[in-house]
Amino acid sequence: MSDWQKNTWRQKPRVQMPDYTDAAELSAVEAQLSKYPPLVFAGESRALKRQLGAAGRGEAFLLQGGDCAEAFDQFSADAIRDTFKVMLQMAMVLTYGAKVPVVKVGRMAGQFAKPRSAPTETVDGQELPSYRGDIINDLAFTPEARTPNPQKMLQGYTQAAATLNLLRAFSTGGYADIHQVHQWTLGFIESEKAARYRDMANRISDTLDFMKAAGLESESNHNLKTVDFYTSHESLLLEYEEALCRLDSTSGKWLAGSGHMIWIGDRTRQPDGAHVEFARGVLNPIGLKCGPTTDPEDLKVLMRKLNPENEEGKLTLIARFGAGKVGEKLPPLVQAVREEGAKVTWVCDPMHGNTIKSPSGYKTRPFDAVLREVRDFFAVHKAEGSIPGGVHFEMTGQDVTECTGGVHAISDENLSDRYHTACDPRLNATQSLELAFLVAEELTAHRETRAAEAS
Repeated sequence: MSDWQKNTWRQKPRVQMPDYTDAAELSAVEAQLSKYPPLVFAGESRALKRQLGAAGRGEAFLLQGGDCAEAFDQFSADAIRDTFKVMLQMAMVLTYGAKVPVVKVGRMAGQFAKPRSAPTETVDGQELPSYRGDIINDLAFTPEARTPNPQKMLQGYTQAAATLNLLRAFSTGGYADIHQVHQWTLGFIESEKAARYRDMANRISDTLDFMKAAGLESESNHNLKTVDFYTSHESLLLEYEEALCRLDSTSGKWLAGSGHMIWIGDRTRQPDGAHVEFARGVLNPIGLKCGPTTDPEDLKVLMRKLNPENEEGKLTLIARFGAGKVGEKLPPLVQAVREEGAKVTWVCDPMHGNTIKSPSGYKTRPFDAVLREVRDFFAVHKAEGSIPGGVHFEMTGQDVTECTGGVHAISDENLSDRYHTACDPRLNATQSLELAFLVAEELTAHRETRAAEAS
């Protein structure tokens, strides 16, 4: 790609990015970051690309989940462990439903920056820049806190490196043992409210008992004790992304060294914009958010730009429309992909189109709306003869009260109990696992339908 360099995005229109007031300080931070080791390695991103290619063919299924925006002041080993733990539980349930491997990708170790609906906000007559995530500025509503600070990129790098270090230890150190993960899940289905999921959990138990009887114990099988776990984030802050971009000596291609997978948001997917320009030149798998305003012809242009060689696993289309809009908005995009002969992996993000303001004033997401969008997503792919390749959730392993509904029936009155997010509401651990059981039912039905059609 001779017309691309890691800094050619600077020649394109930029949106949703901060205006730093001290150019010399910004340059110094970028220079320092450019000397740091990459957070991820090219071989890892290539492996993820292969697995996402399998998901696009229906031979695997993607589970992508994690924080709306990682906060510096909430960073802890326990928080990382809890999210990792619930994602393992969800993956086991989804694996049983889909009967294919589940690709596990966290919104972690880099999900620090957030797009905003307006560049400024006004409180009591004072107008200040919007909060754009801890890697850019601070949540406190003061001129000092809201001024973009390039030094925060260095703190973001340090936190990402520590997060990845712990995730790698959890993934390979025995914490991910398949029998232990299932024992955690059994605690969830002990509740009478979760009784409907007991049958599937019991069938998973029977499968594990059979494996044990057949001599397939985790003590003697490394694959039952370890998992592949990847990281992803929205590549919003391009100064940070460019500084961590590295040339891969094996392939001669450029790697976005900030995470295994990066994605382009619904507000930054302009075909001639800076974010598309940066993403088109890196070897990493790329995600592209597709919302209600995505035009099928624009999507064709974006697919050609972001995946010019039409590689499997290179481009993941993340659909986020809102419950009730999927049936109208998704089919034209699926048809555009078919017309192009494009190889993509379709993923459902049922979170971002279902954010509402509750009567008590909190931003929330109703569990039933999230589930409805997932079911509509599967229904469209069934009707179109295409493959639903995965799900993308904003979630946490902690016991927050940010989304309403679920087996514990969180209500509007409960939201203030443990509402901790600085940006968008997240599913808590129980809601996340419940959703995994419900998606597993959809996967089972989809698999049985495909098998019947094939016979």
